[in-house]
Amino acid sequence: MKNRHLTHQVDVAGVKIGGGAPIVVQSMTNTETADHKATAAQVLELTEAGSEVVRITVNNNEAAKAVIRVKELVEAKRKVPLVGCFHYNGHQLLRDFPECAAALDKYRINPGNVGFGAKRDKQFEMMVEYALKYSKPIRIGVNWGSLDQDLATKLMDDNSKLSNPRSAEEIMQEAIIQSSLTSAKKAEEIGMAAGQIVISAKVSRVQELVAVYRELAARSNYALHLGLTEAGIGLKGVVNISSALAILLQEGIGDTIRASLTPRVDESRTQEVTLCCEVLQALGVKTFNPQVSACPGCGRTSSTYFQKLANDIQNFLQLAMQKWRTDYKGVEDLKVAVMGCIVNGPGESKHADIGISLPGSGESPVAPVFIDGQKTHTLRGDNIAEEFKQILIEYVEKRFSKG
Repeated sequence: MKNRHLTHQVDVAGVKIGGGAPIVVQSMTNTETADHKATAAQVLELTEAGSEVVRITVNNNEAAKAVIRVKELVEAKRKVPLVGCFHYNGHQLLRDFPECAAALDKYRINPGNVGFGAKRDKQFEMMVEYALKYSKPIRIGVNWGSLDQDLATKLMDDNSKLSNPRSAEEIMQEAIIQSSLTSAKKAEEIGMAAGQIVISAKVSRVQELVAVYRELAARSNYALHLGLTEAGIGLKGVVNISSALAILLQEGIGDTIRASLTPRVDESRTQEVTLCCEVLQALGVKTFNPQVSACPGCGRTSSTYFQKLANDIQNFLQLAMQKWRTDYKGVEDLKVAVMGCIVNGPGESKHADIGISLPGSGESPVAPVFIDGQKTHTLRGDNIAEEFKQILIEYVEKRFSKG
């Protein structure tokens, strides 16, 4: 991973974004904010999964009234910055509900729909002034689904007059970039410091997102929030988001990230947080949970038992980490291997901190356990999973110092 693109540092209620600070994971609720209990519960669920900042929708009077109650319920459990997501009527809501304006820790402003025609600049200015009044940072959040059409039209018209015009795709990208940067400059002219501004410029295609953020990084030093918008459902969304984030993060671009993953019906909203954490951990940027290595299985493996065991151990670790994270310093760096046969099993297990190699088809029905590269146990019988978990617990208690 290249050195990070140097940006201004933004303080969001104690969470540092940019300026060399660790990359921050963000998420967004999908509850109706007016339902303050459901919203607070989801905020806590997202933070427990690893989200460090949570955005909530503030779209009407009821939502604005509920913000202070959401914050009270959340802060009774833990401190987490709440970002208000405003569209169309944010200037009115901040004006009419000062307790909402004061309670939120950051405002998200979309310059594409903050106002239209002659009202745009005035209403943008009002939102920035409220941010200044309450000492709140802002995110200039441009989205190509709600882009400033006046700007886009002007750039298209200017481009059509050129002898060698650029493609419509390139002009749209330029419109997104200009909307972001000119809005940020306007905010500075009104009184915001560069260190109070985060920029995001979201599109829904990987290569376009990469192109836009490379330009933003080249043209400015504002803190950058990465996210592929409308990425999709399931595996498609995971692949698209992971590809986009990995390319930019590997180039040192990005200070905070979110995965706009569409959850399946009845699927936990925390999937988007887990995805961000997994991307950062895969790139070696941050560690959140112990890493479990497991082979994919082949004709040598005797059954799906090792797959079940790998899943069982993964779930066990996720549950245990709720307590281990506070009790054992550095435990998130733990590496565990669950392998299915003799070919790579012992070798992979030796490379992990602790690993188990299950017997494959036709192999002796024993499962050697390796700790710090040395064989320490040989497990047999029907209770291998529980015995291995106990060995894991003892290893963690012995190796990792109390926090």
